[in-house]
Amino acid sequence: MADAGATSSPSAAGPIEIKRRLGTLRYVTDSKDHAHITVKPAICAKCPHSFCTFVCPAKCYERIDGRLVFRYEDCVECGACDIACDQGSVTWTLPRGPYGVKYTYG
Repeated sequence: MADAGATSSPSAAGPIEIKRRLGTLRYVTDSKDHAHITVKPAICAKCPHSFCTFVCPAKCYERIDGRLVFRYEDCVECGACDIACDQGSVTWTLPRGPYGVKYTYG
């Protein structure tokens, strides 16, 4: 008899990890003057909790040697970092026009 609490994996190979899945997206990056996310490192350096590292589903924020590192390349434009940052470091806006992420599979 199967365990009622067991869950099946989405494929025989198991679940697809986030970084591999992000590789299926297409990004059109705008110029630096029109970046959809800006992060102020001086504010991040003093942040007591780094909530952004926990809420970003794409893991764009990471603490390395005590310093917050932001990588915009995998951003899925959800805006969670802007909501979580209560220190005023993150500014997030929708990308303009044809720029941003293009979802291939829904």
